[in-house]
Amino acid sequence: MDGPLCLLGFLLLATVVQVDAAKRFHDVLSNEAPSSSLREHSQLEGWSSDKNEWNEKLYPVWKRGDSRWKNSWKGGRVQASLTSDSPALVGSTITFVVTLVFPRCQKEDADGNIVYEKNCRNETGPLPETYVYNWTAGTDNGDWGNSSGHHHVFPDGRPFPRPPGWRKRHFVYVFHTFGQYFQKLGQCSASISINTTNMTVGPQLMEVAVYRRQGHTYIPVTKVKDMYVVTDQIPLLVTMSQKNNRNVSDETFLRDLPIIFDVLIHDPSHFLNQSALYYKWKFGDNTSLLVSHDHTLNHTYMLNGTFDLNLTVQATVPGPCPSPTPVPTPSPGPLNTTTRGKCSMIHNPYSNLPVSTSDSCLVNRYGYFKAVLIIVEGILQVDIIQMTHVTESLPWPEPKEDMMDFVVTCQGALPKEVCTVIADPTCQVAQNTVCDSVAPGLADSCLLTVRRAFSSSGMFCMNLTLGNGESLALTSTLISVPARAPVSPLRTVNNVLVSIGCVAVLVTAIAFFMYKKHKEYKPIENSTGIVVRGQRLNVFLHRAKAIFLPRSQEKDPLLKDQQARL
Repeated sequence: MDGPLCLLGFLLLATVVQVDAAKRFHDVLSNEAPSSSLREHSQLEGWSSDKNEWNEKLYPVWKRGDSRWKNSWKGGRVQASLTSDSPALVGSTITFVVTLVFPRCQKEDADGNIVYEKNCRNETGPLPETYVYNWTAGTDNGDWGNSSGHHHVFPDGRPFPRPPGWRKRHFVYVFHTFGQYFQKLGQCSASISINTTNMTVGPQLMEVAVYRRQGHTYIPVTKVKDMYVVTDQIPLLVTMSQKNNRNVSDETFLRDLPIIFDVLIHDPSHFLNQSALYYKWKFGDNTSLLVSHDHTLNHTYMLNGTFDLNLTVQATVPGPCPSPTPVPTPSPGPLNTTTRGKCSMIHNPYSNLPVSTSDSCLVNRYGYFKAVLIIVEGILQVDIIQMTHVTESLPWPEPKEDMMDFVVTCQGALPKEVCTVIADPTCQVAQNTVCDSVAPGLADSCLLTVRRAFSSSGMFCMNLTLGNGESLALTSTLISVPARAPVSPLRTVNNVLVSIGCVAVLVTAIAFFMYKKHKEYKPIENSTGIVVRGQRLNVFLHRAKAIFLPRSQEKDPLLKDQQARL
């Protein structure tokens, strides 16, 4: 009797050992032992527990460093990129995308085969073949076309789904998170979407194993993993912009000009589309709390200084209801009551937990944004108040460029530089850019003259900017430069002769007048008369020089220029 009992015990022990030796999904897909906290997560819809057995005979498992990885793919190793639209608000849907990156010169064609790219050369020279893996022609698929094949199953033994085009999907993707897995057929890319209602808030890990088919079995191709975040706060971003602000990235803005705030909520699954959103603004400048339904808002700071900006976004969304509990007596103060279907609950303004007797509830979710803004004085506005074509006399020959003077005024802080961009009439094609520094001695009233040269006539667009360290003000105008009258060589010679003749007549007249006025009788033998005449001639030449060549008045102490000229 002891013999049969011993044999039965041996068989039971062998069965237990065999069961323990069978690989399970968490052994294949996770590098760490599963923690007890992962086992407490709720079931994800369509996912399975990673305690299920893995068919290692059909899907071999290779550890990191296994020499077989070197031959898992022709022409090199396949890499994978795993991305998600994380962070995801709890209750919304998060999407993951896996994309395979093949070795150089390889790509996937429309039939799911892997081919070499045309005219591509690898390190060893031209590629002699067309296909890396020709699954469609049967070269690498064994009896894949036989729909009753026992190998048309996932690692857990479930048969492949067979929608139209399923035969072109030659890769098996196994996703793993929260102690659960999801299997899917795909080509060089695969994606899944998961509802996060039953997910734990916080950072999580997604792992993916990818296999390719090889005859009647499957070969490991690559593994990839990435972190993602599930949050109970509304993910948001606030962009801030302002006219004339030179650099908004440092959160420095200008006084007396409106700042445009734009709230961007990260909601790729459109979970909040049916929710009423409230934007509550506190600007920190003693203005009152502002509540708005619009995601954009303008605000103007009237004083210089540092201000704390606070934004709270509130949304009412579907959420899980806690188990029925007695409702405590509310303290004095306003309470918000929301009803949906059979769900009636009382909201505490400082709590996200509703009280309900139904499985269909609404909860408040909040998102927050804070920033410290620095407000300084800047250039608020710039205007061109006068344009003048420079026509002052210039020495012959005439200059090749037309000169224009622009009288410019500004409001706010004083500029340190002025730049002009001359462009075509559409203001699209720049032709000339000139920048000048503004003298630090510019008066408190911003008034300066900018001179610019134009090489040809016609219509031009000019952008003029005044800038300093914090601000950059811009104005634009259209300029019409008139065409010059053509000048012939004969006309030029005539003009010169006429000018010389006029000067000669004028000099003769003045000489005769001076001679009559200063004529005196002197004896011929008096040699000092030559000296006297020489002195008078010097006086005459000096006065003529004063008339025809007046001296520069730049050093005249009575001349005071009231505006800068650039």
